[in-house]
Amino acid sequence: MTARHIAVVDLGFGDAGKGTTVDRLCARAREEGRPVHAVVRFNGGAQAAHNVVTDDGRHHTFAQFGSGTFTPGTRTHLSRFMLVDPLALAAEAEHLRALGVPEPLALLTVDREALLTTPYHAAANRARELARGAARHGSCGMGVGETAAFALAHPQDAPRVGDCASPGLLRRRLTAVRDALSVEFGTPLGPDVSACVEAFLGFGRAVRMVDRAYARELLRGGPVVFEGAQGVLLDEWHGFHPYTTWSTTTFANAETLAAEAGEELYRLGVLRTYTTRHGAGPLPTEDAALTAALPDPHNGTGRWQGAFRVGHFDVPAHRYAVAVCGGVHGLALTHADVLGRAGAAVAGSYEGVEPSVGPAPDLAHAERLTGHMFAARPVLRPAPEPTRWPEFVAAELGAPVTLLSFGPRTGDKCEQPVLGSYYSPVT
Repeated sequence: MTARHIAVVDLGFGDAGKGTTVDRLCARAREEGRPVHAVVRFNGGAQAAHNVVTDDGRHHTFAQFGSGTFTPGTRTHLSRFMLVDPLALAAEAEHLRALGVPEPLALLTVDREALLTTPYHAAANRARELARGAARHGSCGMGVGETAAFALAHPQDAPRVGDCASPGLLRRRLTAVRDALSVEFGTPLGPDVSACVEAFLGFGRAVRMVDRAYARELLRGGPVVFEGAQGVLLDEWHGFHPYTTWSTTTFANAETLAAEAGEELYRLGVLRTYTTRHGAGPLPTEDAALTAALPDPHNGTGRWQGAFRVGHFDVPAHRYAVAVCGGVHGLALTHADVLGRAGAAVAGSYEGVEPSVGPAPDLAHAERLTGHMFAARPVLRPAPEPTRWPEFVAAELGAPVTLLSFGPRTGDKCEQPVLGSYYSPVT
């Protein structure tokens, strides 16, 4: 595969290491004299939490900025498929500035068609989850799902990035969102509209807003990395409904952008050496002992997401994710530093029904899959020897492991599937 552009997608329930993978790709490309021009975000919104730790110890949780931002010269483009939260973006820019990134907003281009996530969407999101009580679906509480749902129900009133250059239109649309959601929940939601208008107009002045042609020219001009959000097993159509996101988490949006520019993509799938998820929903290989043994410094229990859960490497689930994506060209395997841990196993199959790709959109099929996944009995076997993991994963998922990650820092990566001196057994 000789495509110039790489698309990075999580083949699990999220948190597999997309951010640290993108960071490494951008840093390595610059070292080799073929710098990445930009990271293109192509789904999700401010709920993304992609943790990057540089070799000099700086840590940032990337949400809307591309995870290659620490590499000098790497810009971020928020495509029309993004749901943009100006307030969260401003806070993220401030943290990046504190970490030594000069003028982060100057590195940003935003498609005018992208939907805006507002404080009213976030308030409705949290109210809806609270109303579900014990039947909560799981959410980041950032209003991303409400943004998508409102745009489907009220397309003429849904605020978009381009509105941030039109004060009258912006006020009308923000008022429409606040009024409609407040009526639905029977209580006023969010701050005064005037304050929101001023903040969003400030965002419009601070960033460069572009049209669709910009993305086409960007891809024709030089290599880019497409950075996905969340995981394929949470996809809005192929995930296990209703424990999903309101976003297309496969390569589909990135493929659309590439095709519009007449370009091809190298599809890189990311997964951990064990399977994880946040909050409610099926996790067939979940193991309480493994959860206790593998704490994650950047993932814990959140008020809206719920607990961070850990299970053994789930071959059927990841194989399903690959199939949903239409295949991958390569794999990035993260958390290789824990290979060899006592008690670790892999699930090569389930007793009974395994997930199968159905027609999309078909939420009824997705809901049936959820029932199968809750009832699944994984057939566990001992994990391979640490040095055999690249071979094992490649054989099970049908693509070579082209990157191994042994820790959170940029340099804790190996492009060739040779463990060598990188591997230090964990007992």
